[in-house]
This record gives sequence, C-alpha cells and structure tokens, in this order.
Amino acid sequence: MFKKIGIAATVGILVIFVALIATAQKPGESLYSYSRLSMEIAFQISSRYVDEVESKELIYSGIRGMLDILDPFSEFLERKDYDRLQETTKGKYSGLGMTIMLKNDFVTVVAPMEGTPAYRMGLRAGDKIVKIDGEPAQGMTTRDASNKMRGEAGTTVALTIEREGVDEPLEYTIERAVIEIKTVPFYTTFEKNGKKLGYVRLARFGEEATSELEEAFSEILLEDVDGLIFDLRSNGGGLLDQAVKVANYFLPKGSDVTSTKGRTEDQERTLYANAEPMIPPDIPVVVMVNGMSASASEIVAGAIQDWDRGIIIGSPTFGKGLVQQVYPLSDDVALKLTTAKWYIPSGRCIQKDSRSTRHPEDLEIAETDSVDVEEEKEVFFTKGGRIVYGGGGVVPDIEIEDKVLNALELNLERLSMFFDFSVKYTTEHPDLVEDFKITPELLKQFKLYLEEKDFTYKTALENELDKMKETIDEMEKTDQYAAIIEELEKQIEIDKELQFDKSIDHIKKSMKRDILTKLYGEKAVYRQNVIKTDRYIDKAVEILASPKEYSSVLQPEG
Repeated sequence: MFKKIGIAATVGILVIFVALIATAQKPGESLYSYSRLSMEIAFQISSRYVDEVESKELIYSGIRGMLDILDPFSEFLERKDYDRLQETTKGKYSGLGMTIMLKNDFVTVVAPMEGTPAYRMGLRAGDKIVKIDGEPAQGMTTRDASNKMRGEAGTTVALTIEREGVDEPLEYTIERAVIEIKTVPFYTTFEKNGKKLGYVRLARFGEEATSELEEAFSEILLEDVDGLIFDLRSNGGGLLDQAVKVANYFLPKGSDVTSTKGRTEDQERTLYANAEPMIPPDIPVVVMVNGMSASASEIVAGAIQDWDRGIIIGSPTFGKGLVQQVYPLSDDVALKLTTAKWYIPSGRCIQKDSRSTRHPEDLEIAETDSVDVEEEKEVFFTKGGRIVYGGGGVVPDIEIEDKVLNALELNLERLSMFFDFSVKYTTEHPDLVEDFKITPELLKQFKLYLEEKDFTYKTALENELDKMKETIDEMEKTDQYAAIIEELEKQIEIDKELQFDKSIDHIKKSMKRDILTKLYGEKAVYRQNVIKTDRYIDKAVEILASPKEYSSVLQPEG
C-alpha cells in the first residue's frame, strides 16, 4: 500500500496541508504568504546549501517543525509509525509473541505470552537471543530485533538462544503467527474480609476491549459477588467507542458519558450510553487509577465518578483529554492531529494545561503565595451534588500515594537483579509451587547473589558526600577533613545495610513477581501478588466490605 514519494509529491502534501490550515485562519492572516516563504526557503536550501540535502528529509523536517509548536499528541506519521498505531488499537500483529529487553548488549526474553509460538516452543524468561536468522544479535536494539522477528504469519524465523544452565546454544525454528494482545489480561473472584468480590484488569482500550470485558463480567456475575474492583491503573487509553461502551457497562441507558468541544461545529458532540448497564446498580464498584491512567481510562473513571456510580481510588490521573483524528495524506504518510478536547459529565475538561505543549518548561507558573491552590480550581458537581474540581485529570475520591522507590529499590529494578536472580533460581528449582513463600533462606540466597554480582549503588547522601569531597579537594583540605569523611562513609554503609531490611516488602514482592513470571506466567503474578498483597486492592476491599463507608463517600458534604 505504501510507496516512496519524490520531492514534487512531498511538496504537494505540504501545500495541501497548509491550504487546509489556511481555511481556518482569521481574515487578514495571510497563511498563504507564509507558505510561499516556507517553500522559497526550502528551494534555496535544496539548490544552494553547501551539502546536498535530501528533499524528503528537508520537507519532513519542516512539517515536524510545524507540529513542534502544537501539543505532544499531534504527530506526522510515516508508514512504520502508522503500522504501530494500528497495532495498538487492533491488538494484533504477526510475530512470535514475547516481550524482550536489552540486557548486557544482548536482546533478552522477558516473558513469552501464553498461547503464542514462543510459549509453545518453550522459550523462557532469561533466554539470550544471540542470532536471528543466522545474523549475530549482539548490539541490536530491541526495535531492530523485533522487526526481524516479526513477519507474515506462516513464515519462519530461526533463533539461536543461550540459556543459563545449558552448555550449548539452543537452535529454534519458529513459525510466526498472528499474536493477539489481550486487553483483559486477568479477571477473577476472591473472598476477603467476609465478602466475595470480583476483580477485572483492563490494560488497554483496543478493539477487543468490550468483548473481552463482557466475557469477564459475565463469569464474575454468575458467582453473585458483593462488589467489583475495576483496575484501570497504567491504562494509557485507546479507542473512544470502546471507552463509551465500557462506561455503559456501569451507567444507565441515556447517561451522557463524554463530550467534545473544538473550533468547528463538527467537533461538538456528546456521546451517551445506549444500552442498559451490564453491572447491576446494587453492586458497589471501586475503580482503581494512577498517574499513568490516561485518555479513555479518564473518560470511564470520570463518568463513573460524575454519575456517583462508584468510588475512584488511587492517585490523580494523567490528564490527557485531547481528541486526535488521523488524516491519511498519501500512501506513505498520515497526520494525527488534535481537533478537540474531552469533557466528562460534570463539565470538567480532562486535559491538563501542562500536557498541552511539547515544552511545558516554557509555561508561566502563577505565584500562589499563601492562597490555597484548591480554592483556585474551578468547582463542579457530580449528579448527586458532590464537589469535584477542574484542572485536568480525575482526582480520586480516596487518594493513595504512589510508592516512590528508594535508591536501593530503584537500582535493584534498574539493573534487573530480581529478573536475573529469578532466571538462576528457577533453573535450580523448576518444581517450585505457585503459592511459594519468600523465606528467610531465600532472602539470604538473594543477598549472596547480589554480592556475587558485585551489586552496588549510591544513595542520595553518598552523592552529596562525593560533591563535598570534590570541594574539599579543590580547597586542598583533604587531610584536615579525612577523619570526618571516613566516619560519614562508615555511617553510610551502616545505613545501606539497614536499607535492605527497610525495603524488605518491596524486595519480597519483586522477587516473587519475577519468579512467578518465569515459572507460571503473568496470571500467576495477579493471583499471588496483586490480589493478595497490593495495597490498592486492600483499600478497595476495605471500602467494599463496609457498606456504610462506601455510602458515606458518595454523599455530598453538608
């Protein structure tokens, strides 16, 4: 479908694009004259610049320059970008079905997806890909490796794998297939605090969102649950029509879900729930969100909050409330352009001002002095009369502060220590049961593993001490302060030893996460880690187990 285009076609695209914008300009603003200036500069560069500049690169750079003054979500899409966009909405691609990462200059398998060719052929977490179709993979980026492993369903790709515990490289010839990315990776029912509850995780608003949710909700409702937990954390959004349908599972027929407002009349519209809700109104609902819940997630969470249909818990959402439309410009390129803003039923705009520009550092920040920031926010009301505030995003009814990793935790994750240990440990213990415990002995083995790998990190205090030592050296007073520095270094080491114990909950959870993923897959992590130990879940259960507390949250003040 896509074809290469020359300078004439590229210039034609730019002229058409500029002409389209010109129709929306105010009288007296001669965009046409500026477009002529732009083309004159392009011509002069093309014909007179000291080095030859490819015409396509020159014009494409100009287009990207225009988009640079717009919001971050307006994009100029070339073929590969458009294909990736289609994948995220359709949830399908042809390939092997595994997540990968770059580890020590080699592409490494993080986890094969259940039911895919990679999974069926026995690829494992921790497998190092050393060759792809005979080509050495060392130094490849994950994008390069992904492109080589993807291809038409039915074709094959040869992989050479190195695996811990196996002396010789393993050779695989794997047939590619159509991989479907699950929008609902997990759902279940469980009992806690004397209540039987349903849990559903929605990871993205792809084309299959409502069909997969319908299956999940149907099975959960058969078990006569006392409440439902709907997990939208880190869900970056997706298709609008899916967002409206998902909201309709909770809201009565005829309820407004969201509206858009733009510069032109065709961008003014309101979308409504057009069917009776699937979740009965007498089943209490808790929706979990965080700072990475965006776009369609915010529409659903905001509609449920504004209609007082459920309680939102977590941290304030991302604040991505801009509507994009994709305009194909040729067989090779397309323009994804923001044309309107989203509003939820109370009248609040989802979009945060800081998300509306590619350069938020240039925004002027008003001085608040001693004025309460909350007083400056525009006040809105839910259908039941509760006060909610504008300013972008959805502020939960009950806020849970996101955990911030300390230096130890951050570096254990950053350097893949949990992942690496899980590969080694599961090789030695392949028969570990799913509900295993992180025992003191297992923690001891992990600490010994860190020592073997010479794991080290610097705390914030160490970084400050390094700066102090540099200053002392510059002042030529090293000997004078040597004793003090030595004492500080000893204290830092003591603090670092204590930090392991302070971080023990995170360490246990992360160790279990990666061991479970290696042996049993992603669903086991949900069963053993999320449902049993997640503090968001614990708070949701606390609310759903107390009808009085649930009702009080939904009551207007006064």
